[in-house]
Amino acid sequence: MATHLPVATSTASPAAADQLSVRPFFENKARAFWILQAVGWSGYLVQRSVVGVSNGFSLEKIIPVIIEAILGYCITLLLSTLYGYYRRLPRIAGVFLTLATLAAATFLYAALNAFSFSFITTTQPGVTVSLLIGNLFITFEVLAGWSALYFAINYYLIVEHQIDEMRALEHQASSAQLAMLRYQLNPHFLFNTLNSISTLVLLKQTERANAMLSRLSAFLRYTLANEPTAHVTVAQEVETLKLYLEIEKMRFEDRLRPSFEIDPRAERARLPSLLLQPLVENAIKYAVTPQEEGADIRVDVRLVGQRVRIAVSDTGPGLHEVRHSSSVSTGVGLSNIRERLAQAYGPDHRFESRSAPAGGFSVEIEIPFQLENVNREAA
Repeated sequence: MATHLPVATSTASPAAADQLSVRPFFENKARAFWILQAVGWSGYLVQRSVVGVSNGFSLEKIIPVIIEAILGYCITLLLSTLYGYYRRLPRIAGVFLTLATLAAATFLYAALNAFSFSFITTTQPGVTVSLLIGNLFITFEVLAGWSALYFAINYYLIVEHQIDEMRALEHQASSAQLAMLRYQLNPHFLFNTLNSISTLVLLKQTERANAMLSRLSAFLRYTLANEPTAHVTVAQEVETLKLYLEIEKMRFEDRLRPSFEIDPRAERARLPSLLLQPLVENAIKYAVTPQEEGADIRVDVRLVGQRVRIAVSDTGPGLHEVRHSSSVSTGVGLSNIRERLAQAYGPDHRFESRSAPAGGFSVEIEIPFQLENVNREAA
């Protein structure tokens, strides 16, 4: 049978692609109702007609069936309107009115069927008790089945609508968390860079301070133009990282020795923007700064099967020495990256950090190889 569908439209979420194929059919609920109503009662008419003419074709057998289907179609249209109103009432009142309406509709349908049958088959039309009782069972079966299907489809659509709303809220919460983590990096990096510029000014190295300010402006213009939840290509991330290292080179000169090894096949892979900058900043703080000779910092990106493996390593004193260092950490770097990876990929990622016995610290990240625009491409 058919159903009068809820007025509220569902909000599609990104995960809605894995839903059952019935979802597009119910996008236009009015159209879905009329299609189900027409198909349901047409099927009922065909079934009853086949049963009626199984022992021989005659108008006396076909006409009552046609009238019965037309009456059922009209009565269920009325039921759909009443049921739609009852669903907005308190539950107990709605259930009581639904059962009472179903009983009244069953009696009315049986009486009309009995009258139409007697009008065609007898010379004195009328509704007899035997005809009425004979029709009550089948009319109750038909209308009860139609009503059950009506409420089942509406319940399904309400549940799907609530699931879509939950997914939309979860997506918004995840986006907000990513934005918070991403915005957390800007003041953290800005504080360190401005501190370096202040040092250059105190040393009266104004030309270098101006050059650093100019590069800082270019870096911030690039990063702030991006969406906080945007995914960028590896090539874009490396270019941003090089821009950052140009700023730090003004401070550390030859003590900072960066190198890059980027697999050309991985350059188009996407990852959260500014994911690597905190790793390099961490290496500068704990490997370059405390050593008079500075340190080498290596960034390696490789494509391994369908995974992108990123490694950032340095030749600093290592994790053991860092733990006993008097340097004060803001707690932003590595924990920020872990949370951003968890938000972006869930369990489908790997994050490992290790310190070599001979010195040096490395962080290795493994993420899925993705080419599609996961959120919104960086400007």
